[in-house]
Order: sequence, then structure tokens, then C-alpha cells
Amino acid sequence: MMQPLHAPPNEAGVSALPRRVAESMMPTEERIGSRHTDAAAEARLRARYAAQRRFKAYGVLAIGVAIGALLWLLITLLSNGVTAFVQTNLRLAITFDPAVVDPQGNQSPESLAQGDFGRVIRDALRQRFPDAQGRVAVRNLLALLSSGAEFELRDRVIADPSMIGTTQPVWVLASSDVDMFRKGFFEKAADGGAGGRLNAQQVAWIEELAASGDLALQWNRLFFKAGDSRDPELVGVLGGVLGSFFTLFVCLVLAFPFGVAAAIYLEEFAPKNRFTDIIEVNINNLAAVPSIIFGLLGLAVFLNFFGMPRSAPLVGGIVLALMSLPTIIIASRAALRAVPPSIREAAYGLGASKMQVVLHHVLPLGLPGMLTGSIIAMAQALGETAPLLMIGMVAFIVDIPQGLTSSATALPVQIFMWADNPERGFVEKTSAAIIVLLAFLLTMNAIAIFLRKKFERRW
Repeated sequence: MMQPLHAPPNEAGVSALPRRVAESMMPTEERIGSRHTDAAAEARLRARYAAQRRFKAYGVLAIGVAIGALLWLLITLLSNGVTAFVQTNLRLAITFDPAVVDPQGNQSPESLAQGDFGRVIRDALRQRFPDAQGRVAVRNLLALLSSGAEFELRDRVIADPSMIGTTQPVWVLASSDVDMFRKGFFEKAADGGAGGRLNAQQVAWIEELAASGDLALQWNRLFFKAGDSRDPELVGVLGGVLGSFFTLFVCLVLAFPFGVAAAIYLEEFAPKNRFTDIIEVNINNLAAVPSIIFGLLGLAVFLNFFGMPRSAPLVGGIVLALMSLPTIIIASRAALRAVPPSIREAAYGLGASKMQVVLHHVLPLGLPGMLTGSIIAMAQALGETAPLLMIGMVAFIVDIPQGLTSSATALPVQIFMWADNPERGFVEKTSAAIIVLLAFLLTMNAIAIFLRKKFERRW
């Protein structure tokens, strides 16, 4: 027999039902009026809503500050660095005298390499400005040209020997001071000079060349195909880019397989005891060790003890691999831990062994997270400078690296060295190199996103 809905009151006249149940049986208006519309409750409600609005405002403010700082950084880099992708050139009518540019007379690369191309450029410039008389005037006139103009002209003639014996209008590289004045970084002073580095006569020559169309900004090919240099107009990022590429290649080859293998063992096979706990604690601690410590390790062990080549991408890659291993292991373990237990249980239920479960089911599902963590670790290693400074990759290296054991520098180290130079031309080259580095990092992050989407499986 069913019990009555309303329990009879007890001896004190109070209902035997619990208070909350009794209130739930009251009419809606009476219940709300009795508990939720008093002044204290409304004040608490208004306070909660106000706190929520303040929290949202703080979040929007934080995002706005972060976006503003990022925009300010990008605008500063672009305003200082975009101009480095073009370079000022002079157009001169150059006479390629065979006796000067081809001493052996056979137009071979060996003979042309011995030619005096600086002389034909100087003669063309003095013919362009015959009013430059005297040693000082001639020296000021020749200062309009880059010290690398003759080598660029030599390479051009070696590629096209038919220019020998002719007089042709040729664009040659201008000096960094002329380039800075042409781009507006040097303001014209009251005495007619500019930037404290160009006198009035040089400014007059530059303006004359610009008025006749013989001074123009052209695409800066050297910036993408040259290495380091003492002259700002001759520097390039190819040496740093290839050095970073070789270094990251060694880092990836060493860090990724060892990091993934260690993560699989610790997460799937290692027994849970004090020894593995110590290993896990040490891995987490290594992830927080300053990068300069790994540089000291590379200097003491790989260079001094094993005698490996200094300033080589091979040593830099090994050092960065040691620095990236903890990050890759932690990210790979998190990816394996994120695989649902039902996948393992289903594989065990079908008779799969422990190795088959891990390699055929768990590892493919955790691979996207592993790749993402590894590429993020590579991106972090790409931006590191301190470990590479300790192993000698801060050396001034003009040649383009040809292999893993060649002397090389990395792009962040090259940026560090350019930023320390006092010439104004290095300011825009530094900003342009940072833009290239950011493009490199964005490309790596885009690859990480692509690989995660490509290998990701949904369950």
C-alpha cells in the first residue's frame, strides 16, 4: 500500500518530512519569495555577476595587451627590416678592357679570377664624375661604392664572358652609407652632409645620380645567397640558415627516436618503483635546466674530451638534442597517456601481445601528439643561442657550410652578432634576419599543425 504524500505532523506540530522536501512541495511563488528574493540573496547575486564581469574585462584586457605587444613587435621589425630586402645600386658605363680583366687572354675562370675588376669600376666612376680631382676627392668618390662591387662584377663576367671587350651600363653595389641615405635613414644636415658619414660633395654626387636615374633600389639577392661579412651591404643569411638547418637535422635525428623510445618504455613497460620515480623526477628537472648548462656540457665533453670539431653543426646538434630530449619525452608520455584505455583493453581482448598493443594501436594514436611536441622542441632549439655560443658557433664565418662538420654559425647567433655592430646598416639587416627566423618558426609550427591533423584519429 502506498504511503501518503504528506507525512502527518509530529507531536510538536512540525512536518516529519525534511525541510528541503517540504519546501519543494510549496508553490513556486511562495518558495522563491521565501528563499531567493530577500535582500541578502540579491546582493550576493549582484556581487557574483559583478565579479564575473570584472573577470571577463580582465581577460579581454590581458588579450588586448598581448595582441598590442605582438603588433608593436611586428610593426617595429617590419619597419626596420623590410628595407633590407632591397639594396641601392649604381649604374655605370663600364669598359671591360681585356688586358685588365683577362690577364691570360683565354677567358677562363682562372684568368678572370685574376682580373682587376676594381680598376674598371673605379675608372667608370671617375669618368662619370670628372670634377673629382685630388686624392681626397677621389677617395670620397670611391667611398660611394661597396667593397664587394668588384667581386660581384667578376662573378657576372665569369658567368657571361661575352662582356669582355665591350662597354656596357652595369648596376654595381653601392656602399652602406649611400644605401642608408637613399632609404631615408640618414637626414641631410645643415652643412650639406648626411648622417655624419657623408660630406656635402658626396651627397651632391648621390643626388645627381638619383636625378639621372643611375641610382635605384633593387632586389637584394646577396641577402639570401651570401654569408656573413664586415660590410652591412654584403651580409646574407644563407650561412646562418644552412647552419641552423644542419644543426636541427642532427638534433631531430638524435632526439626524436630516443625521446619517443624512452617515453614508450616509461609509460608502457617500466615497472612502477623507486628507480623509475627517480628517472621521471630527473627528466622533469632537466626540462627546466638553463640552456647555458648544456652548452657547458658540450664544451667540456664533446670538444675538450672527445675532440670533436669546433663551430660544427654536428656538435651543436648533439647539444641541442640533449636539451630537447626532456621536452620530447614529456610530450610523448602525455600523448600516450591520452590514448583511451578502451583501445588497449580491446586489443588485449582480441589476443594481442603487449608489444602489438603498443606498436599497432597505442603508438599510432599517440603519434600526432608526439610529432607536435617534437616540432615544438625543435622550434625552441632553433631559437637557442647560449649553448651554441659555448661551443664556438659565434665565430665570424664567411663561407657557406657544406656539411655537418664544416665551420658554421646558426641564425640566432648571427642575429646576436649583427645586433652588436655599430653601423646603421646592420640594424635593418638584424631586423630582416629576425623576420626570416620568425618565418622559419611559423613554418615549423604550420608543419606541426599539418602533421597533427593528418595523423589524428578520432574515436
